[in-house]
Amino acid sequence: MNLGTTIIKGRRSVRSFRETEIPEDAIRDALECARQAPTAANGQPWIIGVVKEKETLAKIADLTDHGRFIAQARACFAVFGEKKAKYYLEDCSCATMNLILGLWAYGIGTCWVAGDKKHYAVAVRDLLQVPDTYTLVSLVPAGYPADIAIVPKKDLTAISFSERFVPR
Repeated sequence: MNLGTTIIKGRRSVRSFRETEIPEDAIRDALECARQAPTAANGQPWIIGVVKEKETLAKIADLTDHGRFIAQARACFAVFGEKKAKYYLEDCSCATMNLILGLWAYGIGTCWVAGDKKHYAVAVRDLLQVPDTYTLVSLVPAGYPADIAIVPKKDLTAISFSERFVPR
């Protein structure tokens, strides 16, 4: 194993955060990781907001259906994609994962909260005053983990095949 794969394999969703602030250099570096994500035709159809105000975090948490823990995060990244971009969802999903891994490299836990096609996407966009040419793709609450649940993953043989799929 190398450092990169260790970071990827060690990442877990975190929904409980300590009160420790996230250093600005870690936030900036994670945003740089997101910025480097691959995109169709190098379109880079995203903008990413960083929310740290407790009141705004609480409002976002109240809007979501499965993100109540956002209120306890030290920051929440909101990834928006340009609606006119054909592959905004794929591109912004790549940026979201790069952001998550960039934060995890600093020991900062996250949990991807869906945004695309969710009933609260417009409300979050409006709350953050993002132009309506963008749509919410993901919310990424972040902070140093208070605890981490280790859940088992499927065995490699259950999720992969070689050359052609053979039913098991």
